[in-house]
Amino acid sequence: MASGKILTVALTGASGAVLARELLLLLEQDARVERIHFIASESSLRVLAEELQISGRNDLVAKLLGHVSAKILQHAPGDIGAPIASGSYPCEGMIVLPCSMGTLGAIANGLADNLIARAADVCLKERRSLVLCVRETPFNKIHLRNMQLAADAGATIFPVIPAFYDHPVDTLAMVRQYVCRVLAHVGLPQTSAYRWSGKNQ
Repeated sequence: MASGKILTVALTGASGAVLARELLLLLEQDARVERIHFIASESSLRVLAEELQISGRNDLVAKLLGHVSAKILQHAPGDIGAPIASGSYPCEGMIVLPCSMGTLGAIANGLADNLIARAADVCLKERRSLVLCVRETPFNKIHLRNMQLAADAGATIFPVIPAFYDHPVDTLAMVRQYVCRVLAHVGLPQTSAYRWSGKNQ
């Protein structure tokens, strides 16, 4: 029996921590996923405190999910000796959600000075999936240039933009539909995702 997917998820200092929480919840529940390597940047801790009232780095996964997870392994952002920092480790892809402009700039310009940027760099050099869920508005020319650099290197730029054609009843529904779109992009389509049929509904 083939083993499940191994993925990396990074949470950075942009607004949108609820998106990362929903992503981790769906990945943990997905039987197709064997292991999730999780990294939270230093700046993300401030966002977590502001948006989700979660404080501290210790037991962060349990705080986000509401329970301990045997599938999700948390790494410190300075741990460049982690398995996902090496191309020889069989990680199939990485999602940065939300992706700050600072993290985007580091990835786009090869500044692999922390584990998030290094793991992303490994995905690019090994031709693995790298999805950057950028969160900022408006974009300045530096942001746009960095997005093009990252895309040219092989990353997918997946801006945090909600959908409305599914008539979401609340913000959580919008969050889930966006996260489902991201997961479909890395080969993990979700049965709960809304799919446009082309007909009036």
